[in-house]
Amino acid sequence: MSYTGDVEVGGPADVRELPGLTIGKVAVSEMANNAYLLRDTATGQALLVDAAAEPDRLRAFVGDTDLRTVVTTHGHWDHHRALPDVVAATGARTVAHAADAGDLPVPVHRTVAHGDTVEVGEQVLEVVHLRGHTPGSIALVWRGPGDAGTHVFTGDSLFPGGVGKTWSPEDFASLLADVEERLFGALPDDTWVYPGHGKDTTLGAERPSLPEWHARGW
Repeated sequence: MSYTGDVEVGGPADVRELPGLTIGKVAVSEMANNAYLLRDTATGQALLVDAAAEPDRLRAFVGDTDLRTVVTTHGHWDHHRALPDVVAATGARTVAHAADAGDLPVPVHRTVAHGDTVEVGEQVLEVVHLRGHTPGSIALVWRGPGDAGTHVFTGDSLFPGGVGKTWSPEDFASLLADVEERLFGALPDDTWVYPGHGKDTTLGAERPSLPEWHARGW
């Protein structure tokens, strides 16, 4: 497998070809945000996770792909600065959790909740609500056919080395509880994790550190 998920701002996208789905990853902005382009190989329809910044770069990243949907993982400004431009250029529909929808710079066509699904062509993504980094943070889970594995796009809720930033002990406890129950407790260790910034990881690589995360409180 040539895909590593190690991308740099200004550098090329990394592309992963899986049965039924192609995943592209690019880093943008001074915040080194990750944006992900998911394309259903059967229909050519595509979904973008987080139109974070650099609209010209993201439009080039999308290219002539049939972009139907942009999902915003949460309402923080650095994850949706290019959303107005991308939506205007492509006509894509916007999706976000209801609790964060009001923080986005464009109207949200569809609000989602825990357990909902979002389709990209023939592929189905499961919505996982992870409360703590923001009230409406979500992850998207794709369960690939055969040996394609399980893949989760976590926004700023889970990274290599810990959960996302929180602003109170209560928010940290909420986020860690949701991540443990709804990701580590529900998905296999070989699940590939695509975070909102930085390098990818797997649930199996991070699972041994859960007691440490509890103890340190962040």
